Amino acid sequence: MKCAALTGISPDVIKDLRSGRPRTIELQSTHNIITIEGVTPGPDTHIFMTSIDLEDLGPGDTGICVFVLATSITMKRIVEFSHGSHYEERERMSARVQVKYCATSVIKEVYFEGLCKPLAVEVLKSACFHAG
Repeated sequence: MKCAALTGISPDVIKDLRSGRPRTIELQSTHNIITIEGVTPGPDTHIFMTSIDLEDLGPGDTGICVFVLATSITMKRIVEFSHGSHYEERERMSARVQVKYCATSVIKEVYFEGLCKPLAVEVLKSACFHAG
């Protein structure tokens, strides 16, 4: 299955998602924001998430597949004043995505065309189940 991929996600966030409850994650990495911008939420939309950095991502790396419930991209403007006559204005873009755990996955192939293009991967869903 080919799907969008988010990299550099905290292992604690991935562990929390495995509990099965929906979670909203805020992303600030440029490549992850670009990837989310191209995703349309829906019951059949999946994203692969891994704690591995983009530069190190390759076939055989593991992560999780999640269902995409909602997405939003926002721009925040910050203005700082100093000494009454000088001010600095900055903008910060972030993406929020609400997801729910689907399955553990392994990367079969990585489709990376550059930092300003969405990242996609071909994944194999795990069919291994453990008795509790």
